[in-house]
Amino acid sequence: MKELKAMIEDGEAHVLDGAMGTLLYDRGVFVNVCYDELSLTRPGLVEEIHREYVAAGAEILETNTFGANPVKLSGFGLEEKTEEINRAAAELARRAAGSRARVVGAIGPLGIRIEPWGPTSEDEAGGYFRRQAAGLLTGGVDGFLLETFSDVNEMRQAIGAVRSVSDRPIFAQITIDEGGATSYGTDVEDAARSLDEWGADVIGVNCSVGPAEILDAMERIGRVTERPLIAQPNAGLPRLVGDRKIYLASPGYMARYAVRMVEAGVRFVGGCCGTTPQHVREIRTAVDGLGGRATVSRVAVQTERGSQRRPFEAPPGFDDRSSGPSGSGREAAPLSDRSGLGRRLAAGEFVVSVELLPPRGWDPSGLVSEASRASEAGVDIVSVVDSARGPARMGAMAASTLLLQGLDAEVLVQYTCRDRTMARMISDLLGAAASGIRNVLVVSGDPILTGPYPDPTALFDIDSIGLTNVIHYLNRGVDPGGHAVVPPTRFVVGVALHPGAADMERELSRYRWKVEAGADFAITQPIFDPSDLLPLVDATAARAVPLIAGLWPLASLRNAEYLAQEVPGVRVPAEVLTRMERAEERGGDAAAEEGVKIVEEILDRILPHVQGVHVSGHGGDLELQLRIAREVRARSRELGRAR
Repeated sequence: MKELKAMIEDGEAHVLDGAMGTLLYDRGVFVNVCYDELSLTRPGLVEEIHREYVAAGAEILETNTFGANPVKLSGFGLEEKTEEINRAAAELARRAAGSRARVVGAIGPLGIRIEPWGPTSEDEAGGYFRRQAAGLLTGGVDGFLLETFSDVNEMRQAIGAVRSVSDRPIFAQITIDEGGATSYGTDVEDAARSLDEWGADVIGVNCSVGPAEILDAMERIGRVTERPLIAQPNAGLPRLVGDRKIYLASPGYMARYAVRMVEAGVRFVGGCCGTTPQHVREIRTAVDGLGGRATVSRVAVQTERGSQRRPFEAPPGFDDRSSGPSGSGREAAPLSDRSGLGRRLAAGEFVVSVELLPPRGWDPSGLVSEASRASEAGVDIVSVVDSARGPARMGAMAASTLLLQGLDAEVLVQYTCRDRTMARMISDLLGAAASGIRNVLVVSGDPILTGPYPDPTALFDIDSIGLTNVIHYLNRGVDPGGHAVVPPTRFVVGVALHPGAADMERELSRYRWKVEAGADFAITQPIFDPSDLLPLVDATAARAVPLIAGLWPLASLRNAEYLAQEVPGVRVPAEVLTRMERAEERGGDAAAEEGVKIVEEILDRILPHVQGVHVSGHGGDLELQLRIAREVRARSRELGRAR
C-alpha cells in the first residue's frame, strides 16, 4: 500500500471508509454511551468494523475519535483519558489496516463556540486539538482528517494545532447545509480558499447532506483551489422512524454519485453518516470501473466565486483581506450617530431608564399606555423585557417595534441568547434593524422556569459575549460568514454587569470580554448595597463604558425575599431584609415606603459614579418605578448631570 503522501500526489482516485457510529449503534451500542471510549472498553467491536471496511475495499481508515477531544470527553468524565483514547483508537485502526490501508486520525469540532462567538479563546481551542492530535500521533496515524467543521476559524485552530505536533498530511472537511454554506453562512468557495491558505493538503466536504448537494459543493470548490479534493456525503438525509434516524440512500445510489464526483475531479471519496461496508464496497467497484483515475479534468481555478451564487458585494470601505469576520469590515458608525441613546451616552449625559413587561396576550394597548406614561414623566429610555423566566409573553422585539412611534423616550429592547440559535439571532437582528430598532441590551438569559408548559427546555448556542461580537460585526457591515451586510446596522449595544456575582473574578473577566467584543454601555443587576457597585467602578475603570446602575424599589418583604433567594446575580443584604420585615410589621404602605427610602439612600452614594439609572419593579408596578425615576431625575439635576 502506498504511503498517504504518495496517494495524495499520484493523481488517482482513492476510497475511504464509511460511518463508524452508524454501525456501532446497529450493533447494540446505545447513544448515551461515549463511542470514542469504546476503543478502550470494547476494542474488539471497533477493530471488527475497521476490518469490514478494509475487506470492502477502503484504502484509508478513519480512527474512532470524532469526538475524542477534551471538551466532549469531559461530558463523560473522560477528559483525563484524551491521549489514551486517541492512542488506543489509532492502534486499533492500524492493526485492522495491516498492509492493505492507511490510517488517518479523525478530529471533529469541539462542540462549543470559540471566540469571537463564544467564551473559549483560540489558544484554548488550539490546546484541546493539540492534545487529541498528540494522542493520535503516538498511536501511529499516517495523517489527520479534520471533519464536519462549520466554523472555519475553529478549523484554523485545528490545523494549526496539528501542524504544531506533526508534518503528516491533513485532510480538512467542512460541513454545509442544503444551500451550500456552513451554518455560519460561509460559502464553500470562501472556506476552500481559507483551508488552502492555511495549508491543508486535501480539501473537501462531509456530512450534513447527501451526495447530490456534496457534488454541487465539490464542483464549486474545484473552481477556486488546486488542492486535491475529498468528499464524504451522508447516505442521503435522515428519516425519523420511531426514535431512530434511518438513512435511505442505497449503496448503488452512493456509488453512482461517487463516479460523478471522481469525474468532477474529486480524488478521495467515501461516506459519512448512514454509510456501511456495503456502500463502500459498491463505491470501490464503481471507482475501479474508472480505471482508478478521474476521467474528467478539473476546471481551471477561477478567482471569482461559483457561477451559481451572487457575487460578493462589499460595502464601501470593506476590508476583504481575511476570509472571515476577524479583521474584516469597515468601522462602525460613531456611537453618537446610531441612536438618540447613543448620542446621549457619547455626550456624557445622564440617562434614566424604566423597565416594562410585554403583555401575555397579543393586545399591546396596555404596554403602549405604560410607555407613554413613562415618556411623559421624563424617562429617557423605555426598556422592554425579553422572555420572562416563566410564562411566555409577546416577543420583546415585536413589542418594541410597536413603541417606536410617538414616544419622546428611546426604546431599548432586551434580547436574550437563551432558546435561540446564532442564525436565528442574526435573522432577528436584521429584522429589528429594518423595523427601526437601534438599542439592544444583550443578555445570556437565566435558566428557564417551569411556567405553565410541560417539560421546558433551554438552548444556549452562543452567550452574550458572542452575540455582542455578532452585533459589532453587523455594525461594521459583515456577518459571521464574512458576507457583506449592506448597509451596516447601527445598533447601540448594552450588556449586563452583576455586582452580586458569586465569582467576581469571573464576572469582571466576562465584563472585559464584553467591552472588547464591542459593548457600548453596561447595565447592572439591581443594587441593594452600594458597596457592591463602587469597587466595580474602580475595577472596570481601565476598560470603562458608560455604566447604568440597576435599581429596584422593593414593594414588600415577599418581594425582597424573592430577589434574595430566587433571582440569579442579585444580592439583597440581610440588613435590607430586616428593614423590610420590620416595615411589613407596621402594616399599610410602610413596606413600599421603606423600599423607596432604601433606593434613595443608595442613590446618594452611587449617582456621582454612574451615567444613568435603570429602574425595574415587581409585577410591573409602574407608578412606583416612575416615582423613583422622577427622584433620580431631580437628584441628577442637583448634581448638574441632567440633560
